[in-house]
Amino acid sequence: MKFPSHVKIVEVGPRDGLQNEPKSLSAAIKIEFINRLSETGLTVIEAGSFVSPKWVPQMADTAEVLQGIINHPHIHYPVLIPNIQGLTAAIAAGAREIAVFTAASETFSQKNTNCSIAESLARIDDIIHIARQNHLRIRAYISCVLGCPYEGQIDIHKVADIAAALFDKGCYEISLGDTIGVGTPAKAQQLIDITSKKIPIKNLAVHFHDTYGQSLANIYASLELGVSTVDSSIAGLGGCPYAKGASGNVATEDVVYMLHGLGITTGIDLAKLIAVDKFICQTLKRPSRAKIALAKWGS
Repeated sequence: MKFPSHVKIVEVGPRDGLQNEPKSLSAAIKIEFINRLSETGLTVIEAGSFVSPKWVPQMADTAEVLQGIINHPHIHYPVLIPNIQGLTAAIAAGAREIAVFTAASETFSQKNTNCSIAESLARIDDIIHIARQNHLRIRAYISCVLGCPYEGQIDIHKVADIAAALFDKGCYEISLGDTIGVGTPAKAQQLIDITSKKIPIKNLAVHFHDTYGQSLANIYASLELGVSTVDSSIAGLGGCPYAKGASGNVATEDVVYMLHGLGITTGIDLAKLIAVDKFICQTLKRPSRAKIALAKWGS
């Protein structure tokens, strides 16, 4: 067993976390939220999305947020892009990195983006063409890689083929999303094993939701196979508007605590991370998940 010596955390709380909150936070609060996260040692913080405010009103002010944050040169602030209109807005707002997305389930793709998987990949082609002209880095998400709320089990080979297509199109990193949190360690390893035969494992990330309490176990299993990028959300914020019943993302502070306990470096100050947890939970008027012991023993 050989774990990676360093793991990159992709903090998705300001986008994937807040988009599922019942009420929108002000741009000023979001800016402060991201600025506080920027002081923890994180190197990737998803800043928002340029989706239609009709469908995701919580992200309507992403341009204001992106222009208002303290933009650290060593930190990447990707924004989610659904189409050319969103890309145009992101470029105007000064985005330097974008994330595109598709799904491994035809039904989920239709529910989420009103198009088939093939159509979503064609849209991504158009986005990537313009993004490259503007020298943007491009990340990609695949949803429902281990299960779909509408179709049930997903063919892992299909996931691998979609990941390979996105990588070949120019996406530097493919995030494999267990959107409804049904994955288990054995299934996670099977997914990683098959997908890494198509693209280098260094270009894979894992994105687990904690519906059945399997996220940390799934991340551990992925680390065993060499995965070194993990998506997570401060305070476990999140879910999915198009997957009813799916719980939040795995909590960043829990992931960092586990990684540090395994002797894996992250560059993240756990005490500062916990302080951000308390800030955003107080803002959202929800109980903080932060544990004093984490800051004491996991730094």
